Amino acid sequence: MAKNGFLLISFLPFILFLQMNVFGGATTTRDDRKVYIVYLGSLSRGEYETSSQHQSILQEVVEGSPVENVLVRSYKRSFSGFAANLTDHERQKLASMEEVVSVFPSRTLQLHTTRSWDFMGFNQSITRKRSVESDIIVGVIDTGIWPESKSFSDKGFGPVPKKWKGACKGGINFPCNNKIIGARYYPTPVVYDNIARDYEGHGTHAASIASGNEVKDASFFGVGQGTARGGVPSTRVAVYKVCSPAGCTEEAILAAFDDAIADGVDIITISIGGAHPVNFTEDSVAIGSFHAMAKGVLTLQSAGNSGPYLSSTVSVAPWLMSVAASTTDRLFIDKVVLGSGQTLVGYSINTFSMKGKKFPLVDGRNVSRPCKQPLAFQVCTGGQGCLDSTLAKGKILICQSSDQFSEVLRSGAGGSVSLNDDKIGKVSFVVSFPSVAVSKDNFTSIYSYLKSTKKPEAEILTTEAITDSDAPVVAGFSSRGPNEIAPDILKPDISAPGVDILAAFSPFGVPIGDPLFKRQVTYSILSGTSMSCPHVAGVAAYVKSFHPDWSPSALKSAIMTTARPMNSSKNKDAEFAFGSGHINPVEAVNPGLVYETFEQDYIIMLCGMGYDEGNIGKISGNLSTCPKGSDKATPRDLNYPSMAAQVSPGRPFTINFSRTVTNVGLANTTYQAKILQNSKIGVKVVPEALTFKSLNEKKSFRVTVTGRGLSNGTIVSTSLIWADGNHNVRSPIIVHSLG
Repeated sequence: MAKNGFLLISFLPFILFLQMNVFGGATTTRDDRKVYIVYLGSLSRGEYETSSQHQSILQEVVEGSPVENVLVRSYKRSFSGFAANLTDHERQKLASMEEVVSVFPSRTLQLHTTRSWDFMGFNQSITRKRSVESDIIVGVIDTGIWPESKSFSDKGFGPVPKKWKGACKGGINFPCNNKIIGARYYPTPVVYDNIARDYEGHGTHAASIASGNEVKDASFFGVGQGTARGGVPSTRVAVYKVCSPAGCTEEAILAAFDDAIADGVDIITISIGGAHPVNFTEDSVAIGSFHAMAKGVLTLQSAGNSGPYLSSTVSVAPWLMSVAASTTDRLFIDKVVLGSGQTLVGYSINTFSMKGKKFPLVDGRNVSRPCKQPLAFQVCTGGQGCLDSTLAKGKILICQSSDQFSEVLRSGAGGSVSLNDDKIGKVSFVVSFPSVAVSKDNFTSIYSYLKSTKKPEAEILTTEAITDSDAPVVAGFSSRGPNEIAPDILKPDISAPGVDILAAFSPFGVPIGDPLFKRQVTYSILSGTSMSCPHVAGVAAYVKSFHPDWSPSALKSAIMTTARPMNSSKNKDAEFAFGSGHINPVEAVNPGLVYETFEQDYIIMLCGMGYDEGNIGKISGNLSTCPKGSDKATPRDLNYPSMAAQVSPGRPFTINFSRTVTNVGLANTTYQAKILQNSKIGVKVVPEALTFKSLNEKKSFRVTVTGRGLSNGTIVSTSLIWADGNHNVRSPIIVHSLG
């Protein structure tokens, strides 16, 4: 692969343009037109939508341009809609049309960018149904895939599943096989290569976490060495490329959902999101995942990387599963050895050895020259030659920030020591030269040493792995709840490994986002909710292999109610950080009871939230009005596996949650309710026992939560556990007064 010089030259822009950007507005085109998505709801029952029908709608509003030049793409396989270049006046006219649900700008969203499976108790000796697994298809909506990776070899795979209706349309010289059974790409103003091949690495990494083959002796230059494998190596992969280094447009994302659902995938994983949550009918992932749910497909979405701030998660729709990122018990650390003999621990994935040699240690401020940015010299950055290479060359620089390795490397410095971001925590990122980020205390110690000796020096060691007994802990970057669109629906739903994950990578990708990093890799270490999301997709596929007929909500419930409780003392935002807890794959196969929610239940919730009744009919494909009494429904009435409620600060409250569970465990069994007490609230369950005579039998109960009032900004939580001696079905209960 490294010998293909023409490929390297042809795709050099992808390698150089590495920083993902988020644009809040629509994609700009000529004549003050912008790309908007016109969402029309479900396909007409018994009919097949055509582009000509969408052109007919456009003809009624478009002025001054041929309709065929305005229409960007049509959505017509799984739901109805189109993307078009519109003026603001045309947008307004379309939005007022009766057949239109919503018109919204095609935002450019961002990517939410081994040991993890063993840490979850999901080792290679677990019971599997490989013949069933091989019939499960995981759809990956991302940056594409590197098909030549060993993680996607089809050795030992049988023919493509008969249910598959997709195609291999990955572009020139893109090879599908019996592992990667489908590939599509969606050219847009930001995705300008006509091939599903991954030149960044993100999509390859995500796909291999969910479905990659077992590959022995995988590592990142020796770091993290072991067997890399996905959650369900026997599953098939279908790839939908919607992203480039410039982002992922919503028009392409909706097209990918439209195709993936019709192609016949069983699970969709998408590690993409915007800068902030938006209305369900103006959110491409919420729209696509709704129609996926209606066709029996569960969508997993990353919660986002905007933590640790509250209300930062963008994955808020109740019909999809939102995934937070947490640590594993394998912690990558690096050490800096001072000339005094003192050794200080920090964090980085550093594979560059100084070979026992110590280098002069200097304050980055003392090797800088005047810059346009006042504080650039303090952080060894600025991007404008702020570092004086004649002074920095061959030295280890002490910098306030760890964000700008390129500037330090360009100066000829031998290495850098920087201040770790407390909000990020114990996360190690790949570096392009000897570098380490240390805690505030260790940073202070280094400065003290610097001032105490005339010739300070240091050596930065290479990365090593140690055991982290605190794990799992939610990563600082992982986006938090509460849910800004529906505050009474707990988000995120679950937490899974997303810190320093080793998985397959594109040899054309740059794992650090630094154009000066010249080494090609086939496996890399990345962190983000982009890594945790495909872990849960793999678990969902595993559970589905035992229960092929389970609904998306049953799969989701099984994963949530069997999750391991996480320690709130280590995660101050509690359930708003980790959801129901840390994923427990083996137990999820046998949850005992499940909370099921179907399309009509979500429709009732939307009616109660005040969504337009006519639009709800278009979304569901049922043009009847909202059911009687649904205007009084609230999101907390949804039959969700968790229970959450927002209350007014300082006021007494009484909250009722009505739930129904379905028995999927044992016949002739009785479950007793158990509440983990919290002195700040009272919880009563009626009835306190549920007796089931048969499988698939349903029983309902009510949970009443009372309290004297919460001070502003308070989160109070407990759990309801239904136990029958064989199963513990746990649902978190959260009451909060967050604004």
